[in-house]
Amino acid sequence: MNILKIIGKKRDGLKLDKDEIDFFIKGYTEGTITDYQAAALVMAIYIRGMDDEEITNLTLSMANSGDVLDLSELGMVIDKHSTGGVGDKITLILMPIIASLGLPVAKMSGRGLGFTGGTRDKLETIPGYRTDLDVQSFINNVKAHGISLIGQTENLAPADKKIYALRDTIACTESIPLIASSIMSKKIASGANKIVIDVTCGSGAFMKTREEAQKLSEIMTRIGALSGRETVCVTTDMNQPVGYAVGNILEIIETIRVLKNEIMPEDVEHIIKELGSYMLLLAQKCSSLEEGKEMIMTNIRNGAAFNKFKELVASQGGDISYIDNPDKFEKAKYIEPILAKQSGIITKLDALQVGELSCFLGAGRETKEQVINPRVGFVFNKKVGDEVTEGEILGYVHADDEEKLREVLSKNIFEF
Repeated sequence: MNILKIIGKKRDGLKLDKDEIDFFIKGYTEGTITDYQAAALVMAIYIRGMDDEEITNLTLSMANSGDVLDLSELGMVIDKHSTGGVGDKITLILMPIIASLGLPVAKMSGRGLGFTGGTRDKLETIPGYRTDLDVQSFINNVKAHGISLIGQTENLAPADKKIYALRDTIACTESIPLIASSIMSKKIASGANKIVIDVTCGSGAFMKTREEAQKLSEIMTRIGALSGRETVCVTTDMNQPVGYAVGNILEIIETIRVLKNEIMPEDVEHIIKELGSYMLLLAQKCSSLEEGKEMIMTNIRNGAAFNKFKELVASQGGDISYIDNPDKFEKAKYIEPILAKQSGIITKLDALQVGELSCFLGAGRETKEQVINPRVGFVFNKKVGDEVTEGEILGYVHADDEEKLREVLSKNIFEF
């Protein structure tokens, strides 16, 4: 088989068969196919597209390019994934709830890149918490506690890592076949039986419109069906940040407060109920979505979800005194209010701008090697639709650099 013929075939708009896709993925993973040859094929896929069979074969080939977890000893495992956004702490909140309802949670999460925060980064702000468990310890934790949240293993879908990095350097990130295969290959390699995906859309998401999000959802659902894994996609709004907090420690503190039933942002409640009820329904833990939603809220109100979160943290070496008393977490050097410049109704709190500013403060990373500052970010008091008066506090900026703080405060983060 010849990579040049495969590139030419897709360049001319023809369909690639399974053997050709497998040849490309194996060769690129092992280094026998060069970056420039892979770039040519990826560009051809970007321009010419792929049909469902091609996308499924690409997904399965990437999933099988490294470790594929066997979680069969755990029974039914329903994985949850988000396509990313700003202030997205849904995994941290939802997975302990699901585990408290008797559904095994075995989840691997990545680090954040750019303005999208990584679940792994957030968990590692809890002193002592280990995200680097080996696979057997990961499985043993799920058996013992019903839940384990760790970082992705280095050899999980390695072909996806190489293609993902390549796409970013050749302006091919916005390809729905490549996005769909990237997401689904990691989920399949992670060993899930069934998958629920939060497809975010809006300014702070990769999919900017509901139409784009719907198209991606349909493709991923079909990939799931063709690969033998029932998949449900739920579209959620990412035009403004999720919840009130943006930043690693700040989002952990918000997670704790939600699980303690001290606060419940309206958008967080909506998302955890939508995603969680589908997870419970797929696992046959409830008979309807409405029943599932009530089960979720019951286990927040009765403390079972919070106790499961504490159990998770303790089981992976974390200091639960921080969970009982979040005031123990490190604080930024400067915590300054954002004041309303006029009275009126908030019409915009742009997620993209907030994400970029949080990155500027140090809460995100532009390269995988960059060290994040876990203390910095935002905590908002108000969101879109709220009525405020001039001079009212809309939220707080948490910063360690006074010059950056002043620059952030000079921006019009809220619009009226």
